[in-house]
Amino acid sequence: MALMNELNDLKNVNCADNECVLSVYLNTDPANQDQQKGEWKIRLKNGLKRIQEYLEASGNEDQIKSYKRLKKKVDDEIQSNRTRLQKSVVIFASGHDDLWRVHYLQVPVETSFHWESYPVTDQLEKLQRDYPRSGVIMPNLDEVRILDTSLGELHDERTYLFDPGNEEWTFKEGLASSDRIASGASHVDKIQQRFEENRHRFYKKMATNVEKLKKERDWQEVHLVGEKDMIRTFENSLNIKPAGMIGKNLNNTDPTKVLEEVFN
Repeated sequence: MALMNELNDLKNVNCADNECVLSVYLNTDPANQDQQKGEWKIRLKNGLKRIQEYLEASGNEDQIKSYKRLKKKVDDEIQSNRTRLQKSVVIFASGHDDLWRVHYLQVPVETSFHWESYPVTDQLEKLQRDYPRSGVIMPNLDEVRILDTSLGELHDERTYLFDPGNEEWTFKEGLASSDRIASGASHVDKIQQRFEENRHRFYKKMATNVEKLKKERDWQEVHLVGEKDMIRTFENSLNIKPAGMIGKNLNNTDPTKVLEEVFN
């Protein structure tokens, strides 16, 4: 489940008078000056240890036993996924209703650990405000790649291809430009010539699809990424103002790298 869509579910979790929910926000951003030597490992160890010490001082054996299980599960999860670490990890865990939510994000958080009767969602709510649901549009000749994202997470990726025969854009799931190199240079030259002559008209049709997606996906923002002349033309075709524009051709770039470019 996408992290942004979990807020309502998380707010319904409550253990009444018992503390039973472990909420972890861990900053793992390697670009952060405080993370140059993997300091997140020490912060993770110390943060989890402090909660255990607090519980042991309270003498509540049931909570101690429950917490130790969750502590091990959280630590094992993060340690075994060190290669997946981006800028942060957010985890909500509890034996209550078998709550277990893990997200590796491309956006930073402030490291904190909480043991409460409910999930601590304050940072999650701030992330929702700072990194709203967005569409990243990547026009490139007869192909437009679209990333649906929020909070630095990728929800969906789709590619539209232009058919010069009927002058229509067609959604091709999972098909990217790297799969179509075999079409040959002559094909690309012909497409390029057609687009140089009719780029605004062709992109205007695709812009209609983007505006429809914006409404359907509830995008708060739209970002354009691509060669400068193409994103300028696409911008002029839209009836909405992009929140940002990046003049780089990233069509064959991994989505996580694209999102890093957009939201850094």
